[in-house]
Amino acid sequence: MRSRSIAAEVAAAAEATALAQPEPAESAAATRPGRNPVHDVVGVGIGPFNLGMACLGEPLEGFDAVFLDESSGFSWHPGLMLDDATIQVPFLADLVSMADPTSSYSFLNWLKETSRLYPFYIRESFHPLRAEFDAYCRWAVERLSCLRWGRRVERIEYDPAADLFEVTAWTWQGVEVYWGRNVVIGIGTAPEVPAPLAGMGGPAVHSEHYLDLASGRREELFHQGTTMVLGSGQSAAEVFLDLISAPQRAARVEWVTRSPRFFAMDDTKLTLEMTSPEYTDHFHSLPEDLRDRLGREQRGLYKGISAELIDRIHEELYRQSLAGDPDVGLFTEEEAIEGTWDEQRQQYQLLFQHQQLGTFRQRAADRLVLATGYSARDPHFLEPVEHLVERDAAGRLSVARDYSVDTLGGRIFVQNAEEHTHGLTAPDLGMGAWRNSSILASVLGREPYRLERRIAFQSFGEQPAEVTV
Repeated sequence: MRSRSIAAEVAAAAEATALAQPEPAESAAATRPGRNPVHDVVGVGIGPFNLGMACLGEPLEGFDAVFLDESSGFSWHPGLMLDDATIQVPFLADLVSMADPTSSYSFLNWLKETSRLYPFYIRESFHPLRAEFDAYCRWAVERLSCLRWGRRVERIEYDPAADLFEVTAWTWQGVEVYWGRNVVIGIGTAPEVPAPLAGMGGPAVHSEHYLDLASGRREELFHQGTTMVLGSGQSAAEVFLDLISAPQRAARVEWVTRSPRFFAMDDTKLTLEMTSPEYTDHFHSLPEDLRDRLGREQRGLYKGISAELIDRIHEELYRQSLAGDPDVGLFTEEEAIEGTWDEQRQQYQLLFQHQQLGTFRQRAADRLVLATGYSARDPHFLEPVEHLVERDAAGRLSVARDYSVDTLGGRIFVQNAEEHTHGLTAPDLGMGAWRNSSILASVLGREPYRLERRIAFQSFGEQPAEVTV
């Protein structure tokens, strides 16, 4: 029996958490504008960013929004919900606080409402547990009435006569149609598999689904043989530490990355100023090719590993070394250029090239965890309005400074799909509230939440006044 490709496995795992159903017959009555309310915003996707917009929009008088998601409920990286994992930003980077510190949807209010405020205070850590942040988001979900789960958006059309967007969603009950003056897309990212490894087949798992594995399959990761982790970011480090720390581990664990080293995330203060509106202005103003180059160079700033986690990994290896060889391998500068699954041996054969030496090395692994990052999801439902969507030379969404992608003057907005145009702030939870405030200002024609234009002490790309000598 032929194994499915790794890319197919990733897609199948994602589909298992989403709404799956045959195409229903479309109801003619459901598409009539007069029978449906018109919303100021129809949001597609309910992750932390669109959830934050729902929270910020809820108290605004005269503002009406609805948010649609194909999942049955809120779920934020459940496959990486390791017990002691924390988010990599301070608690103020919640759904609302950086826009409205007085909001009832703040993380601090959740702590108070759940009698956790004093324990969190005594803990003396700015960084909430990942499971804690997930519980906070679920609490916010329960308090909102504008969220619609089990709605898979299939197409968005524009009615020029009504000057409205028609958003068609499939549900288990049939077709639903929503009408909106504006659309905000926040569908998140998808697990990425390197092209040379996408067709391998076998039991490899992306780190996104590490804890989603059935108990038997997960236990296999610790069995005799070699378990390899591929990647160099926070997820790879968390999985590696979990594997080497398991009391039942009999496996050799290898950690391989093409990066020059296991980078620590740079969270020094002047570097953090690169998440500022001023730097985003500067980055957005640059030519496309320069933005692409800077984007590649800057990934280590925010896709690195927390220094605390690096220290914990070293400490664990040091502790194990007291009893002998911890039976691990850590390899940098090695890029996977070819991979196959040997069905007979039940083993991966991987070919790596050393980035500095140019040499090749064959490695075998019995199990493989791909912590190889994420890429933007394609909003296929925009196809009916593709003629209204701006794209760059590479076919990517051309995102304006106000986060819009349309030719109508700012009516279709995106969240966390603009890393190539806005830089490292795109996936940053800390700047999510600022982006939502900006989008709300565009939609309403006023600033319901004050937008700070300058927060950095340093300047970015500003030319000094011309001096005549």
